[in-house]
Amino acid sequence: MTKRTKNPHVGSSFDDFLVEEGLLAHAESVAIKRVIAFQIARLMSEEGISKSEMARRMNTSRSALDRLLDPENDSVSLQTLERAAQALGKRLRIEFAA
Repeated sequence: MTKRTKNPHVGSSFDDFLVEEGLLAHAESVAIKRVIAFQIARLMSEEGISKSEMARRMNTSRSALDRLLDPENDSVSLQTLERAAQALGKRLRIEFAA
């Protein structure tokens, strides 16, 4: 009969693992950016707004809008998010959560 070694990760969460590896903050920022890009693209689609029209409404270039809609590009300013919200007739709301 073989003796089983106790796995130190049994009962821990994926978040615990990410914290241990120092990856939680990065994983959360990537997830947030993906949600933002998805929401903007969905609202544009629902309203029938093309990328060219959205860029015009935001007073920016099409390539800048493409960066905003790129879920892999995590460099986005609050000013850009505010302009996107205004262009879609929405308000930007940011809050801290526990």
